Amino acid sequence: MTPTLNRARFKLSGLIVSACIASSALLAPLNSANAADIPTFAVDTSWPKQLPNNWILGQIGGITVDWQGHIWVIHRPRSLTENEKAASLTPPRAKCCVPAPPVLEFDADGNLLRAWGGPGAGYQWVGREHGIVVDEHGFVWIGGNADDDSAILKFSLDGKYLGQIGKIAPRTNSNDTTQLGKPAGIAIDKAADELYVADGYGNRRVIVFDATTLAYKRHWGGYGNRPNDDPQPPYDPGGSPQHQFGNPVHCIKLSNDGLVYVCDRSQDRVQVFKTDGTFVKEYFYEKKTRGDGAVFDLALWPDPKQTYLLNADGANNEIRVVKREDGSVVGTFGHSGRNAGQFALLHVMAVDQNGNIYTGEVDGKRIQKFKLTSGALK
Repeated sequence: MTPTLNRARFKLSGLIVSACIASSALLAPLNSANAADIPTFAVDTSWPKQLPNNWILGQIGGITVDWQGHIWVIHRPRSLTENEKAASLTPPRAKCCVPAPPVLEFDADGNLLRAWGGPGAGYQWVGREHGIVVDEHGFVWIGGNADDDSAILKFSLDGKYLGQIGKIAPRTNSNDTTQLGKPAGIAIDKAADELYVADGYGNRRVIVFDATTLAYKRHWGGYGNRPNDDPQPPYDPGGSPQHQFGNPVHCIKLSNDGLVYVCDRSQDRVQVFKTDGTFVKEYFYEKKTRGDGAVFDLALWPDPKQTYLLNADGANNEIRVVKREDGSVVGTFGHSGRNAGQFALLHVMAVDQNGNIYTGEVDGKRIQKFKLTSGALK
């Protein structure tokens, strides 16, 4: 089928050029000096394949790519409306659908490999699923952001419960080293065997644990300060930056050169630290964005230098491609909407070793794949 043609405007070397392009060519480069090296993408409308068992996804709470190139998703079955899960009602209201298990593993072609999760013997499941990472030891770590979700749970690849940090109970404060506070994001430092948590919707900090023993190691707040929970004034785009993280501290990613990237979502900024919590720098994006904020998630480009940082913006429903060295934006794609390639509250994002992006939405209740279409990894 021939793709629908739309008029698009590309910003190249300071000039605005009109072009007739296929609607699947979604990234507008902002700098043509090395245009062939800048990642560009097209939506893959065949991914994922239809789920089995009449299953349907709810709000997407997390997405990650493991060492095998498999895509792991955690979603929120309880976010489905009765109309969406009509086949699961008693009696059934319609032929479709049934909530899928919370955790699903896909291959790069969109085939479902396994699915599991929910309440089980010996542990308490999270109240609202948020955040997932899979390490090279074959451990799956998940979090939640309901009021009592003060824990990170650890499972095997097939869903066997293995342990947890914290517990399902009300949060305490941002300096409690035994309890989390609605954690939002998780990252693993393989070399140091450490687990980093963006903590979170309740607390205002980054906290680090030993990934094997689960023992507490260190934590810090905005600019590397000791975190506190004092009330902060509303975000002011024209004012001075807040010295503490806002809520939520929404994502955390680790680079190969020992830097920690943190999404301070509601304050439209990425803060960068050394692994000991020393503040390095910060980048602001779409500073006039209020409410949910402009910095929802990050992904590191999979070339050896991790040249780019990809930033998912759920308020403006776009992904920006950023030079990691200086934070400058070299391209963007996406638009609010429910068509393929558009976003309805873009929430989370991951990238595989081939440069393909995987996204998850809250309002859209869907996952999408965007194939790399440039020579950015050649």
